[in-house]
Amino acid sequence: MKVKIVNRSSNSLPAYATPLSAGMDLRADIPEPVVLEPMDRMLVPTGIFISLPAGYECQVRPRSGLAVKHGITVLNSPGTIDADYRGELKTLLVNLSKEPFTIEPGERIAQMVVSRHETVEWEEVEVLDETDRGTGGFGSTGTK
Repeated sequence: MKVKIVNRSSNSLPAYATPLSAGMDLRADIPEPVVLEPMDRMLVPTGIFISLPAGYECQVRPRSGLAVKHGITVLNSPGTIDADYRGELKTLLVNLSKEPFTIEPGERIAQMVVSRHETVEWEEVEVLDETDRGTGGFGSTGTK
């Protein structure tokens, strides 16, 4: 699948780290290192602009290594980029650790996954069909 992309950063295009990766790494497009203090959040620019075809979305997700090693995650995870958005892709990072974290220029800060989605057409009804689960919500199916 071909997707149009504009790269206004000095970084390489988002790329898959391995042949079977689902996500492509996004890099910080910042001129100098920035410190993300504990419990602070920051909108980090990538310098990337994309044009997705209709019926597709791009999700911005945390990088597991940053999350487990430093407590850095994407606050609105997953962040959705709609097919009609033409602005710069930015990543909303939050530091959930007790230590400051320095974001370096060009650092891989998040990953993006492009996938197909459906458009829903609602069919309003008075009642829904019955299931074994019924109205059981959080935790209703047990833990084992």
